[in-house]
Amino acid sequence: MTGMRLQRALARAGVSSRRAAESLIREGRVRVNGDVAVIGAVVDPGRDVIMVGRRRVRPAAAAWIAFHKPVGLVVSRRDEAGRTTVFSLLPDLPALTYVGRLDVMTAGLLLLTTDGEAIHRLTHPRYAVERAYRALVHGRSESQIRGLLSRPVNLEGRPVRIVRWRTRPAGHSTDLQLVLAEGRHRMVRRLCEQWDLKVERLTRLSYGPIQLGSLKPGQWRHLAPAEVRSLLAAPRD
Repeated sequence: MTGMRLQRALARAGVSSRRAAESLIREGRVRVNGDVAVIGAVVDPGRDVIMVGRRRVRPAAAAWIAFHKPVGLVVSRRDEAGRTTVFSLLPDLPALTYVGRLDVMTAGLLLLTTDGEAIHRLTHPRYAVERAYRALVHGRSESQIRGLLSRPVNLEGRPVRIVRWRTRPAGHSTDLQLVLAEGRHRMVRRLCEQWDLKVERLTRLSYGPIQLGSLKPGQWRHLAPAEVRSLLAAPRD
């Protein structure tokens, strides 16, 4: 584990909020490796001995959650416009953060974790973690859409890494499934805009090896240890 601010380490271990942790440090009640800690100290919770009074602080195991985000929720801790956020439906865990944002009108799989280091590896383009999406679209025929996808795709002058794709008719619309090896902001919607397609519904089906599965909108579950191992094995150097 890499270093982090002491107050963050205390919050992640469930000792207190970050603000309360700062008060504990200022009061001289926190020691790191025997020395009285100061605000701004950087620690490695896996190696350093952190004491609050006579209690040793042990790093908490990272939490991992799969959540079926409904349409209309904002992926943020707080929203300036007062809209409901995904965290209103999730357990109150210190340092719980999303892995790859979904826009307010997109539903589907949202992963959340307290492991900040893993978030970087799972979201950075270098590691090419696959994400699968299903979009119901209209504006072009299915054959026209297949023609567009059969050619190299660029977005704002940069190639888009589409790993796999599939289309099938859905009444007067087309059911489009895309597997991407990157996660730029509103990427699927921007691709559809570029292709003159109107998106009726957009859902993320998977992130790395983790599938949305049978989760209903608004439901969440903890990832099993085997799922976490497979997820963390997904990013490759």
